[in-house]
Amino acid sequence: MILTILESKFFNMAKSKKGRWFIVSSFLFIAFLCTIASINEIRFDHLLTFSKCALSLDNSTLPIHSSDDDIRVVIGILTLPDQYNRRQFLRLVYGTQTVSRGRVDVKFVFCNLTKEDQKVLVALEIMRYDDIIILNCTENMNRGKTYTFFSSLPDMLKDEPDGYPPYHYVMKGDDDAYFRLDNLVESLRPLPREDLYYGYTIPCENMDPYGHYMAGMGYLISWDTVEWLRDSDIPKKHLEGPEDKVFGDWMKDGQRGKNRHNAKWSMYNYPDPPTKCTHELWPNTVAVHLLKTQEKWIQTLKYFNVTQDLKPSKLYHIP
Repeated sequence: MILTILESKFFNMAKSKKGRWFIVSSFLFIAFLCTIASINEIRFDHLLTFSKCALSLDNSTLPIHSSDDDIRVVIGILTLPDQYNRRQFLRLVYGTQTVSRGRVDVKFVFCNLTKEDQKVLVALEIMRYDDIIILNCTENMNRGKTYTFFSSLPDMLKDEPDGYPPYHYVMKGDDDAYFRLDNLVESLRPLPREDLYYGYTIPCENMDPYGHYMAGMGYLISWDTVEWLRDSDIPKKHLEGPEDKVFGDWMKDGQRGKNRHNAKWSMYNYPDPPTKCTHELWPNTVAVHLLKTQEKWIQTLKYFNVTQDLKPSKLYHIP
């Protein structure tokens, strides 16, 4: 009934001039509203797309641009494929350290795998931790492994997403040395980034970094010297012998390492048993060497209070 009355009024209105004008105006107004709605919908969709884009740009997708203060170091710890327990322990030691201004990547370095269990277990380590470098060589201590490590890096890392070179410095380290990563980075901050040779000068009583060579506990070179090692024939002619001494021979014969830094006594051997190379533990340490036993590791870690950031929880009680 109501619908019939409305239809009748509308029909009568349409017959009049004013009625026809009202209907036309109404249709035009409705069309105008539809157009505005359409434009706003497009704008909203673009705004929504932009918002989603902006929200998705977190640190994992933004390109990383390191400033001049962000020193990048890779430490290659030369070890053996079967030393699974040692690697797990060192992952705890280095994975709980923080570097305030810079980046230090710790990698475990060994030669080609030779056993079936290594191929499975090391592959699992790589899948889980991605911190292993396998060199194309036969496992050795003093017949070229160190050379293979340094000289292989430029080609291994040339396609890294952070650009080239990926690191300012490369360090070779022993697996019985404890490196305090933040102290290492801070000690490098005032030093040159070209032609640098950094470490513990041998012999122990010598304080002149230009004397001969840096001890094998851990020595560091700048990236330009890594590239020189890859390209020069000097190291290839002299591979055998104590690796740290041989490395020093390369630097001398190639007239490399014009910028040298003796890190003594920030680097030293564990104080017991006392020798000319030992030093008492102290806060300004970069590296402690000859941690041959679990007891020495524990005493060193306790001294530096490495568990001070352990969060309190009802799940455990450590007195």
